[in-house]
Amino acid sequence: MKFGFYSPYLDTFGGGERYILTLASHLSQNHQVDIFWDDTNIKAPLARFLKIDLSKTKFVENIFKKPTFKKVLATSAYDFIFVLSDGSVPLTFASKNILHFQVPFIFPHIDIKTRLKLKKYNWIIANSYFTKSYIDKSFSVSSKVIYPPVDVNEIKPGEKENLILSVGRFSPKQLHPKKQEVLIEVFKEIYKKTQNWKLILVGQAKKEDYKYVRTLKKSARGYAIKIIENAPIKKLRKLYSQSSIYWHATGFGEDEVRSPQKMEHFGISTVEASAAGAVPVVIDKGGQKEIVKDGKNGRLWTTKTQLFEVTLSLINDPDLLQKLSLAAVKNSRRFTKEIFIKEYEKIIFQ
Repeated sequence: MKFGFYSPYLDTFGGGERYILTLASHLSQNHQVDIFWDDTNIKAPLARFLKIDLSKTKFVENIFKKPTFKKVLATSAYDFIFVLSDGSVPLTFASKNILHFQVPFIFPHIDIKTRLKLKKYNWIIANSYFTKSYIDKSFSVSSKVIYPPVDVNEIKPGEKENLILSVGRFSPKQLHPKKQEVLIEVFKEIYKKTQNWKLILVGQAKKEDYKYVRTLKKSARGYAIKIIENAPIKKLRKLYSQSSIYWHATGFGEDEVRSPQKMEHFGISTVEASAAGAVPVVIDKGGQKEIVKDGKNGRLWTTKTQLFEVTLSLINDPDLLQKLSLAAVKNSRRFTKEIFIKEYEKIIFQ
């Protein structure tokens, strides 16, 4: 079979790209797989950064930039085309098509042209039920949820330290900022109660993010807080294994109903931390609620006071921390690459 994959965000090396390229890599072992992107030089760094084997895929001209009549001819040559949506619905005439949403877009009205293009897609896929709830309403569809593939097999619990970890890009201007400044504020209060714990914030940082990073470092000065930018994957996995608690605050102070795009749409880093036995203490918003069940495999919070109190209760109850750690590891197995592939094979080869 001949497959085509397209993401308008391919050069961001993000979670959406990991999602579609994991599937592309798997299919390329036995099928022809084309990636639509004009700059073919992106292939090697993309594969290295995402740790995905793209050797059997082919990066080809972006057919979605062609005029309509050429697009019809180009797309019709494929058995299957997979599109990661940026909110738009590209026109495709492949035999079968999948439109995937990573973001809970809100559109009060879609025009007739978009509705007609939607009819060319056999499946609409969302990365979480949180995303699905908005996509279904915006586009008047019934999407299917297939959770992102998380490489939990490569992340193992290690010897635990008195360490709280948070992972997320250092950028207050991105679609859903990680709110590291909130975590620093709360940890300062925890540090006043117990000074044998530390907080480590890890994340990607581009040139335009360093002003924010400097602000965070200034705020953290004098406390057991470490900020690590652009850590290699090996270092990150070690930190996961050493951490006892994992924090996540994306969506804090935001209106989940009016601004769902500012929430964590799923929460890959939360699953990664869970796989390492770091108990997730995450905000009760967005896709996080689908990963963490409060009191079962982690804890949920909505206010800074709750984050403080819940975290301190875990620090003061090692038995409960251990119980939730074991449950978190078990729960992470719901989001393996193998399950992800199996769900897509049911669609593709049915």
